[in-house]
Amino acid sequence: MSILKLKPSCKDYLWGGHRLVEEYGKEYDGNVLAETWELSCHPDGPSVIENGKYSGKTLQQYIDIEGKEALGIHCRRFRDFPILTKFIDAKDNLSIQVHPDNRYALKNEGQYGKTEMWYVMDAGENAFLYYGFKKEISKEEFAKRIEKDTLLEVLNAVKVQKGDVLFIESGTIHAIGKDILIAEIQQNSNVTYRVYDYGRVGKDGKKRDLHIEKALAVTNRVPIVRDKSSYPHVADCDYFTVDKLNLDGKVMKKMEGNVSLDSFASILMLDGSGTISCDGETLHFKKGDSFFLSAGSGAYIIEGTCDALITTIREKAAPVRIGIDIGGTDTKIGLVDIHQKLIVSEAIPTDCGQPEEMISKIGSKALELLEKQKIAMEQCIGAGIGVPGTVDRKKGVVRYSNNIRWENEELAKKMGEYLPIPIQIANDADCAALGEAVAGAGRDCQDVIMITLGTGVGGGIILNGRIYEGKGIGGSELGHMVIVENGEPCTCGRKGCLEAYASATALIREAKRANGNDMSPEEIFAAAVNGDEVLKEVVDTYIRRLGVGIVNIVNIFRPQLVLLGGGISAQKDILLKPLREMVQAGCFGGTRGELPAIEIAALGNEAGMIGAASLI
Repeated sequence: MSILKLKPSCKDYLWGGHRLVEEYGKEYDGNVLAETWELSCHPDGPSVIENGKYSGKTLQQYIDIEGKEALGIHCRRFRDFPILTKFIDAKDNLSIQVHPDNRYALKNEGQYGKTEMWYVMDAGENAFLYYGFKKEISKEEFAKRIEKDTLLEVLNAVKVQKGDVLFIESGTIHAIGKDILIAEIQQNSNVTYRVYDYGRVGKDGKKRDLHIEKALAVTNRVPIVRDKSSYPHVADCDYFTVDKLNLDGKVMKKMEGNVSLDSFASILMLDGSGTISCDGETLHFKKGDSFFLSAGSGAYIIEGTCDALITTIREKAAPVRIGIDIGGTDTKIGLVDIHQKLIVSEAIPTDCGQPEEMISKIGSKALELLEKQKIAMEQCIGAGIGVPGTVDRKKGVVRYSNNIRWENEELAKKMGEYLPIPIQIANDADCAALGEAVAGAGRDCQDVIMITLGTGVGGGIILNGRIYEGKGIGGSELGHMVIVENGEPCTCGRKGCLEAYASATALIREAKRANGNDMSPEEIFAAAVNGDEVLKEVVDTYIRRLGVGIVNIVNIFRPQLVLLGGGISAQKDILLKPLREMVQAGCFGGTRGELPAIEIAALGNEAGMIGAASLI
């Protein structure tokens, strides 16, 4: 079905009136009805479906059953349902308040911040509301005025009438005045910081809580320039686009619209009556009704007389993604633009075996990078994370990582507590391979295999331009193919794996066995090139073991290109010449077949971050 009629959640805040019951037919038994949450997936007040096979279910339950595709392509960048739509009946003044932005709210409240818009449906003759400051004030003056109850003296009082629209960005101090009826479209959040409440008491007989310190931290203390044009829309921002519909029943009797796969449509009837039709279904409407049309519903028709607000979600302009590459030694965090270019990145040490602490550090660093680059969270459409080990991509869980000693970690969920955006995870080697395929040495190839030679040995397989994972959990683990029966112990618990012979760790081990010294891979290769016969034998053996693994991989997958990445790939020609010879000699069919090119990855340490970002 395409048209869902919604029943709201009702709120009885002390400043409310009764007009939503008397004039708009809301079903409610109490004496005070301050707000109705008409379109809501928020747990504090979900709206419920009234019609069809989903009758009685919440809107969120409908989305859970039908899938997030019902919200549309433009909603993929949101972790949760993006908006909340309300009617507000202010019989008395609302508190003076401010809403935080996403970054602050997520860190301190565990949910989104709030940007909103108001459409004034009705207002008394002398009705006004507060909207920002008359003049710029300091933080110290702001605090003192709150303390001395003189805040109202510096607030900007704006007279309003029916049809007025105000856009309230997060950080704007504001309050709806008495005798005003409003339709509000906002972010899906219930975070509000009160700074002044006229000394009123709640149902418990106590003064309602104020949130002074938090308000001081988030409030924009300069005057707000009203009337930022959103033409041709009533309001337009990264969270919602709102259009006004007016049918007078005479000149304009009918409107034909279309709900594409890009976004759902929310239709809030402010006045009038008539019918709404879509996909062979027709429902009657009256003022106060709220409808939800899922993405891809197609053509719809509204006939009759009405004032209505139609809300959709537009495409994000110039989006940025976060790419995170968790390694055994360091974790790299970067911001990636729409051209697959790394804007900025930083590395922090990996705390192996400390997932909670590490996730916190990564989330904080990602937020810090956005702040340093003056990139709002609203511009960030998602974060991808590459992590070593066995990964359940669908559930966002790291099942097991021997390199960093994580087990059954709900990485996507826990990172979401710091970053309020969609989060995808994958094996780190898969991410490195994807990065090279979309922006590096493999960007002209559809079938690429990348082997990363670092603390461990990772393997990423790109077939037909996509990460190959198979049907099970975990994806490819090329580093854990056995190349020597009953060979060296591997970190995975088996013996003789490619990782046990071709990792930097293995090279260091063999060099120490040979000459008794602790040496870096760079020192080992340099000594071998300079004539150290003992270390030359160590390097030759290392390359032969690596070659065996590559030949096996080529015989199975027949890729166009094999790339070497990781720290050891810096040795370039020392590796490439003998490995190409081994592939030519050892691959089935030899030169009579189509042998892949063997090359060094081009992006270096950037590959994992760019590939992780490309998961979004």
